[in-house]
Amino acid sequence: MTTRIVELRKGILKKNDELAAELRARYTDGGVLVLNLVSSPGTGKTAFLERTLRELKAAGARVAALVGDLETDNDARRLAASGAPVRQINTHGICHLDADMISRHLDGWALNELDYLFIENVGNLVCPSSYDLGEKIRVALLSVTEGEDKPLKYPTLFNSADAAVITKIDLAGPCGFDRDAALKNINEIRPGIRIFETSAKTGAGMEEWLNYLAEARG
Repeated sequence: MTTRIVELRKGILKKNDELAAELRARYTDGGVLVLNLVSSPGTGKTAFLERTLRELKAAGARVAALVGDLETDNDARRLAASGAPVRQINTHGICHLDADMISRHLDGWALNELDYLFIENVGNLVCPSSYDLGEKIRVALLSVTEGEDKPLKYPTLFNSADAAVITKIDLAGPCGFDRDAALKNINEIRPGIRIFETSAKTGAGMEEWLNYLAEARG
C-alpha cells in the first residue's frame, strides 16, 4: 500500500509539473511576472497583497490576482476593492493550489495586458511547497506573531522560496519578536535570500518590496 501511495503521488506531481511548464510558457509569452505567495493562515498575506495591489495600481502597473481558499470568496472581495481584477479559487478541502486550478481560472484573461499576476495560495506551509504553479517568484511569508523559528520548522517552503517577507513588523515590539534570530533562521535555510520586513498597516518596507518587483520585471 505504501508503494502504491508513493507512486500515485509521483504521478500527480509529474502531471502538475508538466502543466506548470505550460503555464510558465504562457506567462513568458504574455510578458507577465507571476508570483506565488505562500504562508500559514493569519500571517497577513491578504493585507500585504491588498496593499501591494493598491501601490502598484497607483504607480500605473497592470495587476491581477488569483486567490486560493478552501471556501468563501471573502479574500477575493477584499482584494477586488483595490480595483484590480481578482478571481477566487475554492479548493473545497484541498490544502493547496495546483497548476490545473490556475490554468482553468485564467480562461478569459489576456495575460499580455498584465504586468503582474499574484497568486495567493491556500494558507498552508506544507502542501503548497510541492506544487509548481509556473510562477517566476515564490514568496514565503512569516508574521512576527508566529515566532522566529518558523523557517526551521518548515524548511521545505523557505528553501524553495525566491524571497521572504516578514509581515506585521509594526507589532514586533509588543510581540517580543527577535528580529536577528528570524533573519538568521531564514538565512540558515536559504542563504542569501532577499528578505523584506513589512507592515501593510504603516507601509513600512513596502517601497523596498515594490522596487524588488520592478527589478524582477526588468
